[in-house]
Amino acid sequence: MRALIVRSFGGPEVLELADLPLPVPGPGQVRVRVTAAAVNPVDLQTRSGALAAAGLLPALPVTGLGWDVSGTVDALGPGVTGFRRGQPVLGLSDRLTLPLKAQAEQVVLDADAVAPLPDGLDPVAAAGLPLGALTAAQALDLAALRPGATLLVTGAAGAVGGFAVQLAVRAGLRVVAAAGDGDGALVRELGAEVFVPRSAELAAAVREAVPGGVDGAVDAASLGPLALDAVRGGGSLVAVLGGGPPPLRGTRVARVWIRADGPRLAALAAAGLTPRVAGTLPLDAAAEAHRRLASGGLRGRLLLLP
Repeated sequence: MRALIVRSFGGPEVLELADLPLPVPGPGQVRVRVTAAAVNPVDLQTRSGALAAAGLLPALPVTGLGWDVSGTVDALGPGVTGFRRGQPVLGLSDRLTLPLKAQAEQVVLDADAVAPLPDGLDPVAAAGLPLGALTAAQALDLAALRPGATLLVTGAAGAVGGFAVQLAVRAGLRVVAAAGDGDGALVRELGAEVFVPRSAELAAAVREAVPGGVDGAVDAASLGPLALDAVRGGGSLVAVLGGGPPPLRGTRVARVWIRADGPRLAALAAAGLTPRVAGTLPLDAAAEAHRRLASGGLRGRLLLLP
């Protein structure tokens, strides 16, 4: 069985497509034959050593890559009753230190990290949903805003930001979306009420649209103090990457630490969210996927097909 791994940190050239033993599911686990696996910024940070430098990932002999996956169940561990062999599913591998993760021909996941694939959701595109949608949903939980409140989403045209816009609108929030200058039509289609282009001065533009500042922000673009300056005193900001800015003006600053959640993922997958695909590549073209993601400008996720 082939799987993407790294044995040392560095550029895309350290990615290795290795032949590994077929994984065996343990108690409470399922094995999934992979249809598609997404490439996310966390994969680049794993491969480059950035996570290790931040103290989140020790240097290991072998480190697996890949968080999001779609596929079909092909083996059940002892005690698993909620799934059947041959069932289409999607799931999330949220542990950093595993030697085998989702960018592989087959992967073992805890059953509570897996969700049934709903009818009508494309099985390839579905691989772009778990990490982004769960991160957005859990960030909105931390923002703790009531219906009618105003929310700034930075990076609103990206994977996490796009899902945050959709979920916030469905929760009854009024969304101000900050994104690239050419992304106005996209974020409005996702439901944003106000669009702020990247070329504008963020806080000034937001406060012009929402006098006094928004009630909260999901900072998917990691703008930190610039995003916080658009939030009213006593409001909230949730950082998607990094620790976030200091909680000036009595604001509440939190960081979302993504965790797998099969039941929540099932609800998100059935909610009609729009996973966007920037392109598909074979598993052995992972280095090209890393280079394309690092270059920026993608709208949606690159998916690897075993």
